[in-house]
Amino acid sequence: MSAFAMEAREASFPWWLVLLNGIAGVIIGILLLTSTAATVIVIVQFIGIYWLISGIFQIIGIFMDSTGWGWRLISGILGIIAGIVVIQNPLWTAVLVPATIVLILGIQGIIVGIIGIIQAFRGAGWGSGILGVISLLLGIFLMGYAFDNTLIAAGTLAILAGIFAIVGGIAAIVMAFRMR
Repeated sequence: MSAFAMEAREASFPWWLVLLNGIAGVIIGILLLTSTAATVIVIVQFIGIYWLISGIFQIIGIFMDSTGWGWRLISGILGIIAGIVVIQNPLWTAVLVPATIVLILGIQGIIVGIIGIIQAFRGAGWGSGILGVISLLLGIFLMGYAFDNTLIAAGTLAILAGIFAIVGGIAAIVMAFRMR
């Protein structure tokens, strides 16, 4: 991105909003590290409320713009159902959602690893092959980890999310002061 585009982007976004975003990230990260279970339950509840409201708005939106109404109706119904299930079963979903994310990341790691290995044999170089093998092994590890230790996988994901939230929050705070 050019310097001019970067300055235009920074000028259009208020610095204090980036600061608030950074502070929120640090707070959520600290909460995820200090009281992981309670924070995960609250975050999953917010996701459930979001899915419920989003599903309702998807269905309402059909009456305003009927293009693609079938997919929007299905999306709205699934959002409402998912929101209600999450809101009614906070403990169950606080374990199931992170475990599902670990499972999806495992599948993604396996696919990316296989693609990297194939690209290495097609002439992309050893670097692509080595990263492909690492990604494949990480994907297999995550898949096994998700199936064997669901609670540990969910807790590990929450702790990693907490670390990333703190690092990202600090980066956003630094960026906000640079924008100012």
